[in-house]
Amino acid sequence: MAKLRFQRLEQQSPAGWLVIGLQVLFLALGLGAALYMEEHGHVVTGMNNQIVWGLPHVFAVFLIVAASGALNVASLSSVFNRIAYKPYARLSGILAVTLLVGGLAVLVLDLGRPERLLIAMTSYNFKSIFAWNIYLYSGFVLIVGAYLFSMMDRQAQRAVWLGKTIGWVAFGWRLVLTTGTGSIFGFLVAREAYYGAIMAPLFIAASFVYGLAFLVLVLMATGREAITGELADKLRGLLSIFSLSLLYFTIVHHLTKFYASGHQGVEIFLLRDGGVYTLVFWLGQILCGTLLPLVVLALARDPASTRRALPLASILFLIGGLAQLYVIIIGGQAYPLELFPGVEVSSTFFDGVVANYRPSLPELLLGLSGVALTLLLTTVALRLMPFLPVVQTEEG
Repeated sequence: MAKLRFQRLEQQSPAGWLVIGLQVLFLALGLGAALYMEEHGHVVTGMNNQIVWGLPHVFAVFLIVAASGALNVASLSSVFNRIAYKPYARLSGILAVTLLVGGLAVLVLDLGRPERLLIAMTSYNFKSIFAWNIYLYSGFVLIVGAYLFSMMDRQAQRAVWLGKTIGWVAFGWRLVLTTGTGSIFGFLVAREAYYGAIMAPLFIAASFVYGLAFLVLVLMATGREAITGELADKLRGLLSIFSLSLLYFTIVHHLTKFYASGHQGVEIFLLRDGGVYTLVFWLGQILCGTLLPLVVLALARDPASTRRALPLASILFLIGGLAQLYVIIIGGQAYPLELFPGVEVSSTFFDGVVANYRPSLPELLLGLSGVALTLLLTTVALRLMPFLPVVQTEEG
């Protein structure tokens, strides 16, 4: 038997302080970029009347989707009773919250007029999936907060039923949250690349990959050999299964579009004639973000090589995630709206023309600041409260 206890992150190495300094720097640059865009308008970005969701939206959705998946380890522990994951449930919960906060911060600053957020939170149009997502996001933070309390408070720990109940609620809520995020795109009938019920399960599968990859990198960054040989093998299996599931839903998504003759145009555009979007799909999402990390994980045969392969594979999965969302969000907008099916349309207002989009530096800085905010909040939380596990055998 092993005794389980938790501790704070107490690392004071120069490298650790350098990482914190870089996080603060990118956060400041992102805030400066947001103020610059607020002052001069979105004309200083690459966005236009056709591409209204740019690179910051890619980062925002990426972090929000990853937040749901980051809670997966905690769910495996409490909902599915996998004891091996119990030491990492606290870290899983706090990372889910910080990822969501980072994504929402980028989203609010990118939409413009962030001071009007209070109106959006008090005046609802319940025919809009965006209105429902306000409840889903805020509810997720509250539920995961209660989940962490049930894991960390001594009296709450005695009530096993309480932790189980909150765990089930958190598990169900995260699935609904990711369904809502995917439905933002799935409900948009006008955008042929988006519209489809499969967007919800596609985003759920993506959340499993992104969230677990983030968790692996945070664990490795603690520098405490937090990933044992047994856990490394389990994480390798989970990443492989989740990635293959995401690849499956991606294939089904595109095959479904190809089957419908009215959607073949957008599929040919994204997969063959889309220029940069085609390259990002095949090289970024499929090759670099799916096949290559799967090969890296498959070649790891022993615990030592698996621990070395996990961070590399996780980084590649995250790169593939950004590529996937770039193709979905921006590539889907670049393809012209089909106002009159079966008829070729042209006008002086870019009707029937593929939209041009080049991300600007302020957009990139704002997106990276969301990642920096997530990592900075995670670092502060790990230093203030005992989230990191320390497993000792009885002989030790």
